[in-house]
Amino acid sequence: MRYLLLHPASWQPGGVAAILEGAQVERRELRLPRELAVDERPTVLVLDPESRSLFPLDVLRAFVDAGGAIVALGRDGELDVPEQMPAELLAGFVNHPVGSRQLLVAVRAGFREAAARAETARARGEAASRSREIGELTRIGVALGTERDLKALLDLILTQARRITQSDAGSLYLVETSGQGQKRLRFRLAQTYSKPEAPFVEFTMPVDRTSLAGYAAVTGEPLVLDDAYFLPPDVEYSINRSFDERYGYRTKSMLVIPMKDHKETVIGVLQLINRKRDFEAVLAAPADVERQVVPFSRRTVELVTALAGQAAVAIENSQLYAEIENLFKGFVNAAVTAIEQRDPTTFGHSGRVAGMTVGLAKVVDRAGDGPYRTIHFSREQIREIEYAGLLHDFGKVGVREQVLVKAKKLYPHDLALIKQRYAFVRRTAEREFWRKRALFLEEHGAKGYEAFLKTLEDEQVRELRELDRFLEAVEQANEPTVLAAGRFEDVKTIAGLRYDDVDGRSQPFLTEEELRYLAIRKGSLDETERLEIESHVNHTYRFLLQIPWTRELQQVPLIAYGHHEKLDGRGYPRKVTSEAIPIQTRMMTISDIYDALTAADRPYKPAVPPTRALDIMTDEVQAGQLDPLLFQLFVEAKVFESGGA
Repeated sequence: MRYLLLHPASWQPGGVAAILEGAQVERRELRLPRELAVDERPTVLVLDPESRSLFPLDVLRAFVDAGGAIVALGRDGELDVPEQMPAELLAGFVNHPVGSRQLLVAVRAGFREAAARAETARARGEAASRSREIGELTRIGVALGTERDLKALLDLILTQARRITQSDAGSLYLVETSGQGQKRLRFRLAQTYSKPEAPFVEFTMPVDRTSLAGYAAVTGEPLVLDDAYFLPPDVEYSINRSFDERYGYRTKSMLVIPMKDHKETVIGVLQLINRKRDFEAVLAAPADVERQVVPFSRRTVELVTALAGQAAVAIENSQLYAEIENLFKGFVNAAVTAIEQRDPTTFGHSGRVAGMTVGLAKVVDRAGDGPYRTIHFSREQIREIEYAGLLHDFGKVGVREQVLVKAKKLYPHDLALIKQRYAFVRRTAEREFWRKRALFLEEHGAKGYEAFLKTLEDEQVRELRELDRFLEAVEQANEPTVLAAGRFEDVKTIAGLRYDDVDGRSQPFLTEEELRYLAIRKGSLDETERLEIESHVNHTYRFLLQIPWTRELQQVPLIAYGHHEKLDGRGYPRKVTSEAIPIQTRMMTISDIYDALTAADRPYKPAVPPTRALDIMTDEVQAGQLDPLLFQLFVEAKVFESGGA
């Protein structure tokens, strides 16, 4: 214990110091206000009359608040505490003249009060420390609960565990089960503050008692080692010094904590190395280790155990989330397969559109200038774009297959019927040629036959050539075009020709329905078929609305819904303009059009070269149908060259 004498006169013969000569206390002369302080021991300030004016009341109050006690000595004639000295600041007051017994009693009372105040301050400090620790663990728990990526989660767990324990290094192992059902520990992560250059190599090790991590995993109990190089002789485990020897490191204090889930099953092991006095200190030499490294306290074990429990639940949730995500990816891939099996002509289209749209989204995310410089996509939003791209055409399952795979303007059976009609008319013409020859010979004999035959043959050649031209015109008109084009005068002329069927009834070379199909100016679909194909967007939207998407993926239906909308309102199905079309959908529209133009597997059109496709799309940009800034990024970043990879 200790008390402070403030005035040098107190040390004179007969002064306060002499009175307390036999007390078991430490005495020190204190001359200046700044020297007034409280350490870990109870401290009493003996304030004699001569030194009252040296310390302002706020200094004395701070001393008392910090756990000190004040015993004041009265002046000659003072029978009570002076008015200028607040009574609540004093542990005792001794009247003048100062008697040794009175002073000793007052000082002892001051020590008791100082000890009580110090204990209260210590308890408050410990409570504040516990409160900070609980708050820190809560904050860490929230961070762990929101991180879905397993790699980032493991890094966060190890970083936070090192920080709250001031550990220089650490490693993290996860329990996994082999195909044969055997459990093993996989070394997933390592951090070494003093050796950041050390490479990380992932490996596995058995779950047994021979290693520190294995022992903790088997027993489910923490290991606390003050010096890992000096283990008790009867333990089953040993330390692997290969890292220390390779990189000149010294592993000393260690804390190995099993991570248990809510079922008390060990799912991993957290290993912390070299707890330091100063977290920022670098252990570059053995002397640094001796000076900085301290053992892990019981409190740090409690903290890390609590953190390990949170970490185990977070890891389990992350793994479960990954399993659910893989399950959903499997469903998406199965859905895409179903689309492509029903419409093999567009095989790979959904994957390419999804890939290019994701690629364009990443380009937009990196854009440092322009109107979209503030647009950024999170990992979840990128996945949302990918799923929308993969499923954007799923509604085609609701479109009639014959319309879905229609390659030419005429259906195959319609063209076959026209060819049969052509063959019938041709055979009829040939039969008529031979009938007329025979009739001439029968009626006129050989006289004039040569001239007649020459005229008849010329007539037949002209007729057959006209028939061949009819079939050639039909086949040419049957080919779809990418852009609106075509001259149909020949087809219309031929459609006006007639022939007699087997019953002798006059029939047109082409029916009105056949002529209507052949007169399609763009693509292979007439208006009714086109509307049926366009309905796939509504089918897609209604289908996607049935899926209970997570909060991060809830925009998938809306993104996919508008991939055929145009900025000028000429798209479908809602004919909305730019303000109502999300940027994710605008990007998908660009990718979808490019792939549709350049795809080589479309039987209803030839593949368009990339440069020509970009020219066609440039025309659409200039017409106000496509987003010009997104298209510029699409071209400049050459997103299309990767094919969506």
